[in-house]
Amino acid sequence: MTELSARIAGIGSHLPERILNNDEISAMVDTSDSWIRERTGIRQRHIAGEGVTTCDLAERAARRALEDAGIAAEELDLIVVATTTPDFTFPSVGTMLQARLGATQGAAFDVQAVCTGFVYALSMADNMIARGQAKTALVVGAETMSRILDWTDRSTCVLFGDGAGAMVLQAAEPAGEGTDRSGILGTYLRSDGRFKDLLHVDGGPSSTGTVGHLRMVGNQVFRHAITNIAESMTTIASRCGVTIEEVDWFVPHQANQRILEGVARRLSIPTEKVISTVADHGNTSAASVPLAFDRAVQDGRIKRGDLVLMEALGGGFTWGAALARY
Repeated sequence: MTELSARIAGIGSHLPERILNNDEISAMVDTSDSWIRERTGIRQRHIAGEGVTTCDLAERAARRALEDAGIAAEELDLIVVATTTPDFTFPSVGTMLQARLGATQGAAFDVQAVCTGFVYALSMADNMIARGQAKTALVVGAETMSRILDWTDRSTCVLFGDGAGAMVLQAAEPAGEGTDRSGILGTYLRSDGRFKDLLHVDGGPSSTGTVGHLRMVGNQVFRHAITNIAESMTTIASRCGVTIEEVDWFVPHQANQRILEGVARRLSIPTEKVISTVADHGNTSAASVPLAFDRAVQDGRIKRGDLVLMEALGGGFTWGAALARY
């Protein structure tokens, strides 16, 4: 049986209306706009309003992706939502989103890999399409990270924001050969649980019975991020038979501008080929890759036929990359 290709049929995103800039955060904790910009590159982030949930953000991004693809929700037979901030312990955001969209067939579930979540979810959907288990998949990264922040901790609360991004994948017979094929060309996933204490949330249903707050050892995460993200990028490129130089666009997880620049220097990537939205969005965890991808499509940088490499690292640690011909 010939494996099917997962073509990117549509993409969409959504950001909450409320914008929290650095000056406003400076009135809350001992920091400043210049301190935040110098260390992170962030100048603002979007914050979900009271009563707005992760599923709300996911739904808005999903509807835009479906509209972009020209596909009705009834055609979906797979929904994979990447999130670390679900509305409830259960049911999953995926199943709630399935009901809201009116998608009445197939399966829906969540993937929890923190900031690498979208890459993990994309890999799950791609593999299910390749094996004929799904024909039309919706992959969403959605987060309300503001709900798990300690707003007295300046080392973390300045970094994160809320948002959602979505991608519609559709099964297609492979057209072209090698990296000339359209769609997802390959994914690469890794994790190493030994580094849990460097980036984690200090609560949970079976440990504290509370939601908890995000905790991070920033300098250590920074070092691992550059090393592991660069490794995942070179690995997936090699596996797919391309060089880093042949990639048209790099869409990284938007954690910190210094990490983006550090990876680019390590791999000799021109900065103009790296999509960066961190200044406007902050770190939106699993939502950051599709948010950045959608912005670059909307402003005309990423075009059909371009070779795009997505990559991320998240708490756990998890990390990985995906290569696609858009």
